[in-house]
Amino acid sequence: MPAYRIAGIPHPLATEARESLKSPQYGHPAHVELATGYGPCRLCLCTFEEGVEQRLLFTYQPFTDPGALPAPGPVFIHLEACERYDGNELPEALRALPLALDGYGSGGELLMQRRVITDSFEDVMAHVFEPEAVRYAHLRNAEAGCFIARIDRC
Repeated sequence: MPAYRIAGIPHPLATEARESLKSPQYGHPAHVELATGYGPCRLCLCTFEEGVEQRLLFTYQPFTDPGALPAPGPVFIHLEACERYDGNELPEALRALPLALDGYGSGGELLMQRRVITDSFEDVMAHVFEPEAVRYAHLRNAEAGCFIARIDRC
């Protein structure tokens, strides 16, 4: 299986959203609330402590490829500063969540979609990255469909 890297959203983008209370990419107002769900935070990839932690909701566009179709959607981050996750293993807190992987080519074209159901995350990821044409994947919530993190082939 090829080596991979899982990363939260860019730290400067999260900082800008916290400081401006707007979506850095779109200028839409951001929303602050007490966590009513698990999230996770799209920066540190930790789940929220419901009823305790404040979170910031804003519109995020995960694609950086100029040829990719835009797919903006809602994301949550901790309102307080947290560290960006950037590692080669799925954070343990995400393993219990309903997950899906979308594999994309170098031009942003969707090549593969798979849910993590009975197979392990690692087995599903190996399947998604099996074709050489798949350069990166988006980890998504398989129920809500929202973006969680980016996975790059190393």
